Parts: sequence; C-alpha cells; structure tokens
Amino acid sequence: MATATLTSKGQITIPASIRDALHIGTGDRVEFVEVEPGRYEFIAATRPVTALKGMFGKAKKAVSIEDMNAAIAARGASAR
Repeated sequence: MATATLTSKGQITIPASIRDALHIGTGDRVEFVEVEPGRYEFIAATRPVTALKGMFGKAKKAVSIEDMNAAIAARGASAR
C-alpha cells in the first residue's frame, strides 16, 4: 500500500507508483469525490474534452452561434 504525508502547507506528494497507475504527471488535474461521509476517491481528471463527444446523442434542432450568444446574453441580463 502506498502512503503519503501531509505537509504544513496542506500538500502531499503522490507516490510514483500511483502516478504511473493513473497516468498523471506534472500539471495534470485530479478530483476528490466523496463516496460516503469521511471517505473519498482520488480520480485523475485527464480525459480530453473530445471524450465527451456523443455523450448526449444527436441534437434535435440545430442552433446557431448567434442564437447561443443571444440566449447567454439574455440569461446574463436576467441574473443582474
């Protein structure tokens, strides 16, 4: 079992064996997901955005960039 020590600045060094297993390196992001109170999973957040393609299926209606910008502007204006 790999272990790490928390520094006074709240930092830890992830053991090399864990970094290798998760395929993470300098500058990569990780997430801490609470699976139950007091218990967390450590997950590499290294999937590229292209991995999201097709997640929601085909759009039912095409929307232009102008329509998207108008919707964003309208929502932003109503939030003020």
